[in-house]
This record gives sequence, structure tokens and C-alpha cells, in this order.
Amino acid sequence: MAGVTNSYAGDGRYPTSYYAASRNILRTPVKLEGHVETDICVVGAGYTGLSTAIHLAEKGYKVAVVEGAQVGWGASGRNGGQIVNGLNASLSTIQNRYGEDAARFIGGLVQEGGRIIRRLVSQYRIDCDLKSGNIYAAYTGAHMKELEAKQALWRRYGMDDHLLLDREALRKLVNSEAYCGGMLDISGGHMHPLNLVLGEARAFESLGGVIYEMSPVTRVDHRAARPTVYTREGEVSARIVVLCGNAYLGDAVPELVSRVMPVSTQMITTAPLGEELADMLIPSDMCVEDVRYILDYFRLSADKRMIFGGGTVYGGTDPADVVAKLRPNLEKVFPRLKGVTIDYAWSGNFALSFTRVPQMGRIGSNTYFAHGYSGHGVTGSHLFGRTLAEAIDGDQSRFDMFEKLPWYPFPGGRMFRAQYSTIGSWWYSFKDMVGW
Repeated sequence: MAGVTNSYAGDGRYPTSYYAASRNILRTPVKLEGHVETDICVVGAGYTGLSTAIHLAEKGYKVAVVEGAQVGWGASGRNGGQIVNGLNASLSTIQNRYGEDAARFIGGLVQEGGRIIRRLVSQYRIDCDLKSGNIYAAYTGAHMKELEAKQALWRRYGMDDHLLLDREALRKLVNSEAYCGGMLDISGGHMHPLNLVLGEARAFESLGGVIYEMSPVTRVDHRAARPTVYTREGEVSARIVVLCGNAYLGDAVPELVSRVMPVSTQMITTAPLGEELADMLIPSDMCVEDVRYILDYFRLSADKRMIFGGGTVYGGTDPADVVAKLRPNLEKVFPRLKGVTIDYAWSGNFALSFTRVPQMGRIGSNTYFAHGYSGHGVTGSHLFGRTLAEAIDGDQSRFDMFEKLPWYPFPGGRMFRAQYSTIGSWWYSFKDMVGW
């Protein structure tokens, strides 16, 4: 891979992270060279792209995936590993903004992404440390009221997997004095995200699919009868192209640039804590996220490390010192970990949409796209992959519902959108701080 570079991924190798160090599949990347013809060309070998590709390959389509770096190089291979149901925008927000029909539609499918993950893991025997249970942790009484309202609303739409927890009940699952209560989603879960996406890549290839890695897309001609994806050394002509680059598509498709903004989030991983301490801190071995606007999220790895994430940087830049940024939050939640050795620290981008609702649509007649999961992409990406595959296969009913949801560009344009969003986040952070 020497000498391979691109505009967003350096030489295309995985960034230093716990996930990259503990991955269980080592691939030999094959670059795109020359001209290739296929039925479907998917751009991006992350969760959205591979979910789309697998669902299409299972239907018998000839599919090629083009990836600018390595499989799962972006958010799919470095996220928190949490299977959290729902979108960034709450069902109440969707109900108020788009109406009852949209809320009923989305409420009926927000748990589907998790079911897709479990089906793929089981069917294709993907080794990714999959475990059950997701906990929402509350700092204040106002947070508990939010969770009570969420439980009631989700029940209204047929989802009864949430159990409210008072302080003592939560302590039995997450042994921290920081929280006043919380809520358990028994249909949530967590896993090793890079091993999941690598397992999905292997599953796709077992179905006859082809993945071209280390092949950054330079442009996409979506106006032709057969759209074409171009890289520096090759091109793929297809009946249909599906764009799944999300936060890392860059300027390759100018029509999509204003739709989302890259936002970075950070993660650290401790040295192994040992069975006794790890089980004392999170007796349930479930994943946890708090309910603040700028939240912390954490879980135990299979080898009993604490994986702890949080923070945001609008515009997608990396902070100067990830450990210095996250350690105080880690030690606030778990004082027993004060001064613990941090073995890994990294950052990565997700794609934020202005409405916090992911987007799905078309540019031209034969080019589809999906992006903008706004920090809730593990489940949403798998759902959108299936929905894209359904649409391409002839059933556009769910695709049409998502496509018609309105989207808005970020105020301030590309130059000032990060500053605008940062100012807005200050207000919500203030509300979190004072307990509103």
C-alpha cells in the first residue's frame, strides 16, 4: 500500500485505535484499475454501503463496492459500538415536525436496524462480540422526565422494550454515583464495530460481490444513462450507483456537499481492567449513554477494557489532545478509574444533518444516496441499506417516505456552518449544566 494517498484518509490505513489493533480479519486490499461493468456500484464500504450491497447480492444482483481507504475506515470502524434504536431526532420531534403519519412510519421501523445486524451476525457467523442491552443514564430530574416521555411515546407506537430505572436499580447495572436514574432498552446492544463491518465485507464477498479498496472516488457522472464512478486509476460503469460515503464523501459529488456537515467525536480505551474491577463498574456488561445534548457513551470490551467516548467538534477537525478532553468525564463517571492508563485514543467523523434526520434520495434517475445519521448510524445505516436495496429491486414504498421528508442546508453555508452549530450547542450545553 506504499505510496497510496487520498484527500481524507492519508495512506488509507486504519487510524490507531483499539478496534484496529484487535480486528480479527486481515484483508489484502484490491484497488480498482481499468474499466469495470456491473449491475450496481456502491460507493463506500461502511455499514450503509455493505448493508445495501449484501441485501442486493442476496437478491442475485451483481454488485461492486468502491472504497477510498480500507473497509470500515470511517465511522463504521471506529464508532462506540452501540446498537441504539431510534434516530438522533426523537419520535416526538418527528411527530411535531412532520406529522402523525411520519411518526407512525418511523416508529414502526426504528428497531429494524438492530434486527438486521443480529441477522447478519447469525447468518454469516460474524465474530464481533455481540451483546445485548443499552442503558440511557440520567443526571437530573429533567432528564428522567425526558426518559419517561420517551418510554410512553415508544409504547404508543408499539415498542415496549424500555424499563425505567431509579437510582438504585440503575446502580445494579452501572455502578456510578453520577446518575439519578435511567432507562434500559433490552432490544439495544453493543459489539466490536470494525469486526462487524469486516465480517459484513466477507459475507458480501461470499455472495459473489467485489470490493475495491484504496480507490478514492474523484467524481461521479450521474447524468449518463449508465452512471459511472471514477477513481484515479479506474472506473465502474453500472446500471445504478449508490452513494454511501456519508461524512467522508468530500467534494466528489457537489450536489450532496450542502446536505450534511462532518462532526468529529472522540474515544479512549483503557488498559485491561481485569474481571473483578470491570464487572464491578458495569455489572450488566451493557453499553451506556447519557441523555445530555453533548453526551458521554461507554461500555466494556471483550477483554475488559473501558471504551469511553464523547465530545463533538463541528466541522470534523480533531482536538489537540483526545485523552485530556475525555479523561475528566471518564473519572467523573467512574472515580475508581482516576489515573488509569489509556492505551488508545482516536477521533472520527459522523455526518450531521441540520434536521438530525438521516436523508435518502436520488440525484439523476439512476443514482441513489443515503447519509446524515447524525451520530445514530450503527442501526440507521443497516436499515437504510435494506431500504435502498428494496427500492432498487422495485419496492420504493419506504424509500419514497424517507425521500419526501424535507431537508434544509445549514445556516451560514459551508464557510460558517460549523460556527453556527457550535453556538447552538452552547445553549443546549448550558441547559444540561443547569438541569433544564
